[in-house]
Amino acid sequence: MAAVHENQQKTAQLIYDLQDISFTKIGLILFGTWLIVLTARRLLPYLAERGPSQLRLYLLGGVPIIRMLMLVIAVLWVIPIIFNITFQNFLIISGALGVAVGFAFKDYVSSLIAGMVAIFERPYRPGDWVEIDGDYGEVRTVGMRAIEICTADDNVIHVPHDKIWKNNISNANDGSHTLMCVTSFYVAPDHDPAKVRAVLRDVAMTSAFLEYDKPVLVMLTQTPLATHYQLKAYPFDLRDQFEFVSDLTIRGKHALADAGATEVQAISSLAG
Repeated sequence: MAAVHENQQKTAQLIYDLQDISFTKIGLILFGTWLIVLTARRLLPYLAERGPSQLRLYLLGGVPIIRMLMLVIAVLWVIPIIFNITFQNFLIISGALGVAVGFAFKDYVSSLIAGMVAIFERPYRPGDWVEIDGDYGEVRTVGMRAIEICTADDNVIHVPHDKIWKNNISNANDGSHTLMCVTSFYVAPDHDPAKVRAVLRDVAMTSAFLEYDKPVLVMLTQTPLATHYQLKAYPFDLRDQFEFVSDLTIRGKHALADAGATEVQAISSLAG
């Protein structure tokens, strides 16, 4: 009984008396943190959409970093106001919270930890185009538990951060303002490959969406029934990637026809 009573006293000493806790100060800290985070979530995307495209990804990437920093500062500021922090008390609190949270919110905590890892390792950031579990789209927000992806079909998908523990993350631009687009053409074997290659390169070089500082490549491989051409180029703005591919496809087809090259159907056996 004496040991139980002693433990109860130690536990009670962890928390200050209610009259000693400044709830007004805690409220101001929480309100200030919420206000700063809200301002960052509204202001930085606003500036990113209206500023130079080269700064867009940097501004969007600052949102989760600011949120993380403000939450850490708020927690470190509030805890000493409520708890009587000593090294021994810190160990008691950490152990109790670790056991309770570990059993009750295992998956949720795993996503939170993965989210903190993602903020520093940056496998994705707002504005990046990523593919996770077959879903490809733009990262709109990086939250504490999950990221929000908007696909080309305008579907919004929420992906928990713990995917980084067991899934490959394909990042098409990795913080850059542009990304490589690949357009495929399958041409019947009876043609001049040097001429076709030059024609497809001209198609890319005359596109209104092209980023001229990036290379334009025309790669080809021979398949059993056709020659597979891959036109690889970069749009000026990564948000134009689908229009860019459409433009290259339409004008590429016309250019091949004018060059006397015959396209064949792109079936699976051709790519084998």
